Amino acid sequence: MRARIAAVALVTAGIAGLTAAPAMAATATSGTDAAACAAVLNQPCVSHQADGGGIVGVAQVSAAPGQLTMVRVEIRTQAAWGSPWAAVATATTVQFGSAKAVTPRVTATAPRMICATAGPALDVTQQVTTCTNPF
Repeated sequence: MRARIAAVALVTAGIAGLTAAPAMAATATSGTDAAACAAVLNQPCVSHQADGGGIVGVAQVSAAPGQLTMVRVEIRTQAAWGSPWAAVATATTVQFGSAKAVTPRVTATAPRMICATAGPALDVTQQVTTCTNPF
């Protein structure tokens, strides 16, 4: 029964995070402060990496070894200026301790941004969402 409740809480958190993410989006960490980001527990570090003709979104989070941690990363694109951002690739990892998630490769040329939500899997109030600036 607890597993079902936890699964419902996780799904609810994912939906809430996706709908609220644009309003609470922050500037993502760059390579210069990645070490500082990794030192902060439950704060996702988000970036993108070139992969062939496209990019992949990467998110990682540091957490206590006994904490069930969730990290979700997505690549969002915008079809036209002012249109809503749509997720075109996502990846989620749930495991004990620190976690990392990597999206499948995306070759879209439209404006893109990478967003990540991470934190304790069973406590949605402590999960944090961070996005890069559009590129």
